[in-house]
Amino acid sequence: MEETDMCLQVTIPAAATQQQLSGSCPAQRLDPQQRQALAIAGLAGTPISQLAAEHAVSRKFVYQQVGKAEQALDDAFAPPAARDEQVLFYLPVTRRWLKRFVLAVLLIGHASYRGVVELLRDLFDYSLSVERVHAIAHEAMDRAHALPPPSLGGVRIGAHDEIFQGGQPVLVGVDVASTYCYLLSLEEHRDGVTWGVRLLELTDHDFAPDAIICDGGSGLQAGQELALPTTPRRGDVFHALQETEALRTYLDNRAYDTIASRSKLAQKLAASERRCGRRSATLAQKLRHARAAEAQALALATDVATLLDWLRHDILALAGPCYPDRCVLYDFVVAELEARRPLCPHRLGPVCTYLANHRDALLAFAKQLDAELHTLAAEFQLAPAVVRAVFDVQLLEATDTRRWPREAALHQQLRGRFYELSQALTELAGHTVRASSVVENFNSRLRNYFFLRRSLGADYLHLLQFFLNHRRFLRSEHPERVNKSPAELLTGVAHPHWLDMLGFTLAPN
Repeated sequence: MEETDMCLQVTIPAAATQQQLSGSCPAQRLDPQQRQALAIAGLAGTPISQLAAEHAVSRKFVYQQVGKAEQALDDAFAPPAARDEQVLFYLPVTRRWLKRFVLAVLLIGHASYRGVVELLRDLFDYSLSVERVHAIAHEAMDRAHALPPPSLGGVRIGAHDEIFQGGQPVLVGVDVASTYCYLLSLEEHRDGVTWGVRLLELTDHDFAPDAIICDGGSGLQAGQELALPTTPRRGDVFHALQETEALRTYLDNRAYDTIASRSKLAQKLAASERRCGRRSATLAQKLRHARAAEAQALALATDVATLLDWLRHDILALAGPCYPDRCVLYDFVVAELEARRPLCPHRLGPVCTYLANHRDALLAFAKQLDAELHTLAAEFQLAPAVVRAVFDVQLLEATDTRRWPREAALHQQLRGRFYELSQALTELAGHTVRASSVVENFNSRLRNYFFLRRSLGADYLHLLQFFLNHRRFLRSEHPERVNKSPAELLTGVAHPHWLDMLGFTLAPN
């Protein structure tokens, strides 16, 4: 008996193993479609024993297939609330991960220290002190300060400006093409010496731009003269037009006020005549003066509006006459405004002085534009006037009825070369810089982080500068900038995630 049992124990597993290896097990031979049909039949009420006998499988196997089908149906028809409760993934939270999270919430989410503490308490049920948040931020700040800056040789046009936080000036410098911030320094003063020292420090990192664009700040200009005397300076067209638009608005409002005053006096005079049966000499005299003031205010507002329209749409516009003609027109506009200065000295005076002092800087872009248009004319073997005509037509709005007849005539004239020339001129227009809008936009982003100064101190700017330079853009009007950081756009070299660069890396899975 023992020998028989022993024989069975040896032969039966061997037979089973041979059956599995040969693939003769009926359950294994069923393909997915057959298993699905088996499960559906079981759900439909067919006896399990019958299904097992028909397919030569065990009842346990049939129950397994029916269970899978029931689970699939439950998942398919589960209510939304049940789906919301499903676990999407599990997150291994470590101390290193917490450091990354704290920095991300501070810099990406603009959260305060106590906001980070509250977020961890409410969502992660984890207690972290404000002091610990400060220690993590301070550690990141020290690491950012220790990292060497990249070469600034790729900066072609820099935009400079000054902002204030806590009553102290912050000197800002941004590359127009990549929006890389190469200067972000909190200073005691914003005079020429301070600007000059900071710009000289940048030259140690190959900073040699083709031009610098800035507003009319005296310290900023003096610092550039000290540190970069040969670098051309371009005036900020935006600030100039902002000054003139404020003048236009004031004169328009004053003209409306004179109209209202004259209308009110006329109504009073008419009411006085109805009551007394005669005209009031005093009111009549006031009405005569009011009509004269109204005519003068309307004429001044109209004349100044016309002059400022010429300045905006013809002289300082991208499409316009050549540089010498722009200078003549600019001087004419300034002279006409100066002639009307006595009519509104407190408003016209500052604008006239500003425009007279900044003519060369405001029109510097036009001189460079002329040179580049002449270069393209020589490259395409065309007259400069023809190239400028194509350039001017391209800058007209698509809804402008003047564009299409002119473009058709130029297309006929430049048959075979129009498209290639248009592409070159479009690229030229995109690279011609007239305003420091980039640095103004950058300043608006900086103001959202001034709260960090109260906790980290003035050196927080090093961390902020690093973050803004190495954070990749999620979206952009320019496709080539998407998923790239300003540092990558400036240098052309990819870099790791900004948290990894600071040393807050995660352990590999």
